[in-house]
This record gives sequence, structure tokens and C-alpha cells, in this order.
Amino acid sequence: MTGDTPSGSGHPTEGSPVARHIAREPGVPPLAPDHARRLTEIVFLPETVPRPADALFVFGGTHPRHWQTALEAYRRGLGGVLVVTGGHDPGGGQHPCWRYGDEPQAHVIARHLVEGGVPRSAVVVEDRSTNTLENVLFARNVFDFSRVASLVFIGKSHAAGRQYRTLRRHLPGLVHCWPFTFNAEYQGAVVGRHNWMRTDVGRRRVWGEYVRILVYGRRGDIEPLAQPIEDLDPYVAPYLDHPAG
Repeated sequence: MTGDTPSGSGHPTEGSPVARHIAREPGVPPLAPDHARRLTEIVFLPETVPRPADALFVFGGTHPRHWQTALEAYRRGLGGVLVVTGGHDPGGGQHPCWRYGDEPQAHVIARHLVEGGVPRSAVVVEDRSTNTLENVLFARNVFDFSRVASLVFIGKSHAAGRQYRTLRRHLPGLVHCWPFTFNAEYQGAVVGRHNWMRTDVGRRRVWGEYVRILVYGRRGDIEPLAQPIEDLDPYVAPYLDHPAG
């Protein structure tokens, strides 16, 4: 949720700022078609049709699609209980449509859900978290996940792989976990599973997510990726040497 500055393209060098911090839009190495295919499956997850689950998990954010997509999932009958997460991140960027100042993201999302017809009793609010890991960890303090075996989660499509692995790492009782996501737009470009390779910002966002999955998996924050893309290991190594960000 931080507003990082994009760096140039290419291979990050040892000791450089990009090697020590994972920017939202880091430099991207050369990507072959097979790299793009595998990055899509890792970052966006394989395409699936979500089925009704025990609960809906709404990752925090200031994009209107967080509550719009959650409402859509609820109306489709994908879950009757919604766990809504997100506090106020003073260092994070906000969507241009955000008009709620420092109000916790979860409060805004929950209010829109209730206005959209969701019973207030069906909405559980976690309002202290400032990032994806905290969304999950702090939600455990307000909701009993031991009675949940299946979950549909709502968030940005290019963050689905990281969000999924965060849930799997910290909610071990989950048997099934499906994404129900929306495509975000940056600098006028929509970043989705079928078009991310067509724009510089799409390539940078997806590469940054892949690096995060590997770094966060290495330090135990999320479920590790079982099979990294071996050809791209040299470009990830500097981040693993300096796993900050």
C-alpha cells in the first residue's frame, strides 16, 4: 500500500536501491512467451470459476471496485458472511475516487456493502491493517476462521497470487480458496491476465508481484512458490539477498 516510484528496466544490480526495496513497478528483465505464460498463472492464478464458500474475504484498498466486486460476489451467492479488512495507511497511495480522508478502508467498504443490501450482521470488520499480510493476520482477531473450510477472496487481479498464498499460509484450515477479482488501472492502462504484457506498467506490476511472492515466501510471510521460473532466478537473486520492502 505504499506509493513507490517506478525504476528503470533491466536487471537490478547488487547493492542498488531496487535490489534492496521491491518497488511497485520495478525494472523488468527480458521475458519470453513461456515466461509470460507462467507469470500469468503464478501472479493471477489459473483461471477458475469460484463456487459458493463459507465466507467472503475482502482485502483492503481504496479502489471502488473493492466494494463493488464484493457486492457482486455476495449477490451471486458466493458467500453469506463478509470479512472486510483495511485500516488507514498514512504512507499509502489512494485511488483518485477516494473521498473519505483518513477513514479506515474497511469502514468505507462495509458502509457501501450495507447500502448495497448486505445485512450489517453479515459484515465483520477489521480496521487496523495496513498491508496484505496484516489484512489476514488481524482478521483472525475478529473472526473465527476455524469454522471456515472454503473462502472466496476479493482484491485486485494482479495481486491474487500473493493474496492466495497469504491466506493459505495463515489460515491452515482452508480446504478451498478461490479468487473473485477486478482489474486495476494504472497510468491509463488496465492490468489484467490477458493484457498485462502489452504495456510497460502492466509488465512492471506483474513482475513486482512475482518478486514479492518469492521474497515473502522465502521469509515465511506467505506460502512459498513450489516451482519458481528457473530462467528468471538471476533477476530475482538480488531481492532475495536484500529481502526488504
